[in-house]
Formats: sequence, structure tokens, C-alpha cells
Amino acid sequence: MDADSDKARYAGTLRAALTDLLVRQDAIHDPRVADAFRAVPRHVFVPSVPLEIAYTDDVVLMKRDETGVPISTVSQPTVVALMLEQADVQPGHRVLEIGSGGYNAALLRELTGPSGEVTTIDIDADVTARARQGLDDTGYPDVQVLRADGEFGCPQGAPYDRIIVTVTAWDIAPAWLEQLAPGGRIVVPLRLRSQTRSIAFDLRDDGKWGRSLESRSMTVCGFVNMQGAGANDERFARLHAGLVSLSFDEDQAGAPLPPERVLDKPKVSRWSGVLMHREEPLSDLDLWLATTLPGYCVLSAERRALSKALVSPVPRWGASAMASDHSLGYLTGRPAPDPDFVELGATGHGPAGENFAQQLADQTVRWNETLRGGPGPKLEVHPPTFPADQLPSGFHFRKRHHYLTLSWPGQPMG
Repeated sequence: MDADSDKARYAGTLRAALTDLLVRQDAIHDPRVADAFRAVPRHVFVPSVPLEIAYTDDVVLMKRDETGVPISTVSQPTVVALMLEQADVQPGHRVLEIGSGGYNAALLRELTGPSGEVTTIDIDADVTARARQGLDDTGYPDVQVLRADGEFGCPQGAPYDRIIVTVTAWDIAPAWLEQLAPGGRIVVPLRLRSQTRSIAFDLRDDGKWGRSLESRSMTVCGFVNMQGAGANDERFARLHAGLVSLSFDEDQAGAPLPPERVLDKPKVSRWSGVLMHREEPLSDLDLWLATTLPGYCVLSAERRALSKALVSPVPRWGASAMASDHSLGYLTGRPAPDPDFVELGATGHGPAGENFAQQLADQTVRWNETLRGGPGPKLEVHPPTFPADQLPSGFHFRKRHHYLTLSWPGQPMG
């Protein structure tokens, strides 16, 4: 047996082991998705890393921009699997993937079968060239690969039964709705107040108001940001010479910012009595706070800020916070009697620091008593022509192209 055969056999063993892991971790439930993972050789799409890395459940960085920011990756298999399950791609479906690389397109081609079609697009010529080569080398020459700005979709292949976006978007591009077939579905990593969730939306027709979307599932994820016309980066405010930063979204333009040295003001803490396991995600709580607190933002801190005691302990991905032109409050935690748990609370600085800390603690208690462990939030997308006074009850985001309404089933907002 030659070296290539040995490599192929070893890669197949690693691929099967990765698939089995994803099944055990509940990332894969559909046997068809599992079969696709066992069939597509991921290592061909990440030739720069060893086989063992190619079949690790982790993201593989492929390209950075001139400032060092990642702009192209091959996504973590767990996230790929979860999004494919959200999409529920069936044989014969026409699928558009926005954000290429080749690997996910090959998986989609396995799911559509010979009677379906897959088109994958990317704005970066290097990415599309790499995707084309990988798809040809792995036996998927009929997947169409195009260089295009994902904000505008791919009208020549429309309508699509499924549109899957594999870059973080801040809004739903109008072209995506226009190019979706009746009864179709969009799966997109959507950023809401600095938190990205892969959301599966089903298409609805609002009659004279046009097309709208309603979420059917959400899962927290992370992707590189969209480039081109749909690009939208967060706005950052730097505190204490950059040791601490606050992030805001585009629709929060003009939000008041606290003084650069606000953390030098006396600290006030308030504790909620709410305990959380150290491995339990805060994502639903963060989204609840984002839609109930004025001046919401996300606080991130360098390690030196913690060692200097500028801030109380915060998660490495950032903490929910609220800011004004004179004060700042943010979510924090302290050890509980059981070392596997922490008690959630809040810290405030400035004239309104005590009030901010209390609001954060109070809303944490409300979330714990009424929403924790429940079905989670729901998101609806309506066109700008939809009458604002007829939007469903909930928190309304006014994005570039649409109204987004976030609600919590069984829980009135406010």
C-alpha cells in the first residue's frame, strides 16, 4: 500500500472519529448529516495543517487582513453541524451559501443529492480559488463557485430553497429575502448587541407589506465578520488607556460614553443571589439584559485590568454593561460555597453606579425567576414598509434594512 493510500485510510479513520464525537455531543442528530461528515474529506480544504488538526473539533484560520484580523476560516465542525441541522437541507433543494471555503459546500452537496444544486459565493478571490480547487479535488465539480459580494446574493441562480450564511451579519440583506423560494429558510449568524447567534428563519408573506421572517431556532456561535456592502463593525470606546473597552452596535450611534477614567470612581457592588454553574452559558441572560436596560453595551477587559483591580471578574468574552455620560455598571460574579458555581451580581462606578448595579442585579433575578431554562427568545424580521405601530410586542431593533423584533414567549417586555 502506497503513502497516499495510507494517508487516505488514516484520514478516514480520523473523520469517522470526529463524526462520532459530534453525534455523542448532540451536535448531529440527523443521520444524513452524519453521513455527509463521514463522506467529505475536511483535510483537503485545510491543506496547511496536519491531518490530526484537520479533524479536531476546532476552527482553522486560513487568512488575515493587513491588520491581522481573521477574515477567512474553515469553521468549527460543531458549528457547521448545528447550522446544517438548522437548515434541514433535503434532496433536490437548491442552496446558496454566502461565505465560501469549499468544505461546507461539499457537505451541502452531499445533502442535496444529485437532483439538487449548490452555489457558494465569496467576495475574496483567494477564498473562491481555494474553494474551487478543494471541491474539484474531492469530487464535487458541479458545485458552482462564484466571486460576489454576499450582500447581493446570487440572483442568477434564484430562487433558493435554502440560503446559508457563514459569516457574521448585522442585518438581513433584502436580496436574501427576494431570492428565497416560497417556504424557504435562511440560516444566518446574526449579531445582536455584540452577541452572535446562528438563527434559522422561515419565510413568511405579510401580504401588502412584503416578505418577513420568523425564527425557529437559535444557537450561539462565532464567525468572521461579513465584508463588502454588508460589512458592519462594532463601535468601541476605550477606557483607561485601552485596558477596558465598551462595544456598541451601529443602531446605538450617539450613545453616551462614560468618562475615560470612570473606573477610578468609588466602586459599588450589588448581588443577586442567582447561582450559575461555571460551564453554564450566560447568552440568554446577556440578551435579556440587552433588551431591558438603557445604555446597554458589552465591557471587555485586558488581563492587566484584572490584575490592577480596575474591574471585578468578567467573562473573557465580555460582560453585559450599561453606560451613561457619567457612570458605568457591569455584570460580574463571585465564588459560591460550591466551587463549581458563581453568584451573579453587578458593579457600578460614578454618580449612578449604585443604581446601575442594582438594575443589573434586579434584571438578573427577573430572568432567573421567569425565563431561565425556558424556550428562549424569538426573533421576527419585518420590512421597513411594515407599519411601526403594528409590529409585534417585544424589543425593536431598527437595522439598516429591516425591523427586528425580539420577544420572550410568555414574558411581557419592559
